[in-house]
Amino acid sequence: MRTAQHAQLALLLEVAGTPKPGNVDRERDFDDLRFEHFLAGAVGSCDGLDAAAAGEPVGDSFETAVEGMSQQRGGNAQFGALLLLVPLVRAAATWGLTPDDTVAVVEATTVDDAAGFYRAFEHVDVFVDDPPADAEELDVRRGADAIPAVRERGLTLSDVMELSAPEDGVATEWTNGFPRTFAAAETVSEGDGPVPDRVAAAFLELLAAEPDTMVAKQHGAEVAESVRERAAALRDADRDELETFADELVERGVNPGTTADVAAAATFVALERDGVIP
Repeated sequence: MRTAQHAQLALLLEVAGTPKPGNVDRERDFDDLRFEHFLAGAVGSCDGLDAAAAGEPVGDSFETAVEGMSQQRGGNAQFGALLLLVPLVRAAATWGLTPDDTVAVVEATTVDDAAGFYRAFEHVDVFVDDPPADAEELDVRRGADAIPAVRERGLTLSDVMELSAPEDGVATEWTNGFPRTFAAAETVSEGDGPVPDRVAAAFLELLAAEPDTMVAKQHGAEVAESVRERAAALRDADRDELETFADELVERGVNPGTTADVAAAATFVALERDGVIP
């Protein structure tokens, strides 16, 4: 299986894992975003992932992946996951799939890559915080309109990610060498049972370890910490307790989306590097 296909499969396995408290999975939908939207998004992302594996610029590959992902009626299914997957795919196809190789991809990004990142926001609505007062011209919600300011400041895509970390968990992975991604890949690789169950276990471990930054943005730091504490308390819980927690978060509209993004990236590492599916 090709590297880009492993990335697509990772997106499919991530959404198939259950229970993943607060997230769409094969047993839970949101009112406006359903399981099948994630399946369609994973299929739609193929051209961008293929481009990343073929050596096309990271920013252009990411925009192409997001544009394809967005061609389903649910809207934003996998923006953050694709932002993690594109540099990982590039690293795997170019040098190797290690933290150092991934850092090399990040450090090689350009201003043009940053422009591609901004254009991606024109294809789908993404929940983001308001920018600082001195960076309003760099607000990603401006999409392509912000590119002149990006070019004027000479910001690479790596620079843009640094502006968003540590308030954004995906950006923090970019700037720190993808530590949570590679650590969670071990859970997927070394776990027992079907791979979707291992992905769900990796998700719970990630959620228990750090507050989800998407939850913090949408509901506040206190709620994010309470979700983390509950996940930590349920690490050894039975299936019924996990199902109850999952249903509760969905009912409350508390969606640990950043944790799901990292779980998808970790699944790719496990597939590509460790061959968890023969």
